[in-house]
Amino acid sequence: MKKWKYLLKVVMAVGVIAMTAVQICTAAEGTAQAAVSEVTPVSISTNEISGWPAGPEITSETGILMDADSGTLLYSKGGDEIRYPASITKIMTLLLAVENCSLKEDVVFTETGTRDISWDSGNIGMQVGEVMSMRACLYALVIRSANEVAAQIAEHVGGTEQHFVDMMNERAAQIGCTNTHFVNASGLPDPDHYSTAHDMALIMREGLKNKKFRRIIGATDYTIKPTNMNSESRVLHTHHPMLAPESSYHYDGCIGGKTGYTSEAGNTLVTAAEKNGTTYITVTMKAADLAVASTDSTALFNYGYQNFTKAQVNGGEVSVPNGVTVDNLTVQENSQNGNTVNDYYYNDYLLGSVEVPETTPTPEPAADALSDTSGGNTDQADQNEKSDTVGEEKTSAGMPKLRKILLIIGAAMLLLIIILSIALAKKEKRYYG
Repeated sequence: MKKWKYLLKVVMAVGVIAMTAVQICTAAEGTAQAAVSEVTPVSISTNEISGWPAGPEITSETGILMDADSGTLLYSKGGDEIRYPASITKIMTLLLAVENCSLKEDVVFTETGTRDISWDSGNIGMQVGEVMSMRACLYALVIRSANEVAAQIAEHVGGTEQHFVDMMNERAAQIGCTNTHFVNASGLPDPDHYSTAHDMALIMREGLKNKKFRRIIGATDYTIKPTNMNSESRVLHTHHPMLAPESSYHYDGCIGGKTGYTSEAGNTLVTAAEKNGTTYITVTMKAADLAVASTDSTALFNYGYQNFTKAQVNGGEVSVPNGVTVDNLTVQENSQNGNTVNDYYYNDYLLGSVEVPETTPTPEPAADALSDTSGGNTDQADQNEKSDTVGEEKTSAGMPKLRKILLIIGAAMLLLIIILSIALAKKEKRYYG
């Protein structure tokens, strides 16, 4: 009997251990699934908008086209689907760096940066104790996609890597990202490091507002001068096919962007282009290769420039499909931070929000001007009347003074005549005695 009881206890213990292991695995899988959406075919949601130009079929798993001025999505294929970003993460790293430090600052490399150097990871071979300017670090971050530089920038700007990561997530929330979570500054694989095409476009849009960001993100070449621990110059050239002039995928009007790749993320690509005063941003995620990502992005840019135009509205402009006028839009007025904002809709799709400028009160015309029936240019008449009035004021002010002078002169002459008359009378009296 004791043996049977003992055997029963052993079986129960093994069962408990097995169930615990299953729960742990299930929880881990749930976390990963919460971070990255299951790979299922996604539709082009903007094609469902009534009257909207049909968007191109792209082979990247997700992709968007954004109007950089308004932030409106002109094209979205799974724009809010969660995916791994890989090195396009560095767009946020660049943004925080230019917002929080000077490009002239010296960055001293520590174990934090150099530990991320490996043969299969983007790097420029930095060493512990090596010093490089923040400017050089940021060009290496974007052009070479140097992971060890990203980690060192994070420590330099944030004090610690973790604090910088906290800054990244806080800034993402401020920008309006709703499906993004960062755990490092480089984009190295992590189940809890994810974003969406829409969120990455929002980050890029925010960055383009900063002149330093815009200059660095659009650089094709940069030479890192010799440092205290490296006597050789390091020449960098862009990996972005749509930015590189020699590339067959070069896009006329491209103003910059960032590439990314890991086996988990596939190829990711963020690109901005400007033509005829209109700036668009494309983001493609989980493409089979960089050529596919570039081809998809080109198709999205062409779709935007060929099918949309700007419509002038009160206080600004919004992108509308060709042939659509302001009369075809629905306007909803609301208040934001005490300012009046008009939301413009096309068939229930929000095209953009524009702050309405404050109107300057028109001065009420004078009563005599209202009764004037002489016609002609009222403004000019008012100006002439004002000019004449000023002349009259000057004349009336000058008359008493002139009159006073003339009176004094007249009195003096009269006195002189009297004196001369008296003198002459006395002389004649003597003469005729």
